[in-house]
Amino acid sequence: MPIKIPNNLPARVALEREGVVVMSESEAVRQDIRPLRIAMLNLMPQKETTETQWARLIGSTPLQIEFTLVTTASYKPTNVSRKHMKNFYRPWDDVAQEKFDAFIITGAPIEKLPFEDVHYWREMEAILDWTQTHVHQSLDLCWGAQAALYHFHGVPKHPLPRKMFGVFSHHPRVTGSPLLRGFDDVFPVPVSRHTETRHEDVKTIPGLTILADSPQAGLCLIEDAERRHLYMFNHLEYDADSLGAEYRRDLDQGLKIDLPENYFRNDDASGKPLNLWRSHAHIFVANWINEIYQHTAFDISKIGGAAPSPTLGQVHAAR
Repeated sequence: MPIKIPNNLPARVALEREGVVVMSESEAVRQDIRPLRIAMLNLMPQKETTETQWARLIGSTPLQIEFTLVTTASYKPTNVSRKHMKNFYRPWDDVAQEKFDAFIITGAPIEKLPFEDVHYWREMEAILDWTQTHVHQSLDLCWGAQAALYHFHGVPKHPLPRKMFGVFSHHPRVTGSPLLRGFDDVFPVPVSRHTETRHEDVKTIPGLTILADSPQAGLCLIEDAERRHLYMFNHLEYDADSLGAEYRRDLDQGLKIDLPENYFRNDDASGKPLNLWRSHAHIFVANWINEIYQHTAFDISKIGGAAPSPTLGQVHAAR
């Protein structure tokens, strides 16, 4: 089944060229089924790239998906045109009364900042609390995962001595998890982080399950069943050239940056890297959407309900 996105969204051209079926509003209405409603809070600077990467993955499953792009109301992005944001994005306070089967929170290029110093941190805390009552399942990525773990559980992020940058081997850690169905015993994942979340900080918290990690790159995927959140610290959605583009960007800005590890063949930055993680990206997202489809409410108004318990953010605010 296809994905429903705005007709003029730049991602549409790329998706159709790749064979992903994209549908219009009128075509969607003719199908007598309830589409899964998936929204994405896109905090990445290259918004069009991120839109395409995630629309590609969620549009490749057998279900009809209605994809909504969301932005913060308290902070206006500067790396994309106002026209693009106005035409294709809705501020979070505009969707706050709606229910969604799934909500994705992307990473953001602010991971070196303390959480409380982020311009939109208060809104971010409100959004995370809102997911407990208006969203069936959430997927938090990179900085978004760190932010959610900090907000819900007080888990800190730690600076790394140098950027964890490259494609690293990862291992499933839970046998029988439906989210890892079809995964190989070892699978590659692109990693691009200046900070890390540590095993010892997570293992002390009941209810958090480490699903995948790497001997070199550390934690990759954590399940938080009570909060209905998945925390993914790395980037299965990346294109083949994403790490290369980051490397060239940092060089152009005069930043000290090492070659991404295990990425360029023979460490030759002039060569074209291979995408070795694409199949696992599709498997993971297909598994995630299948789990949502199996357990979400048919009547979308019944999604959510009361929050499980006060979050750390709510407790701090009360003080």
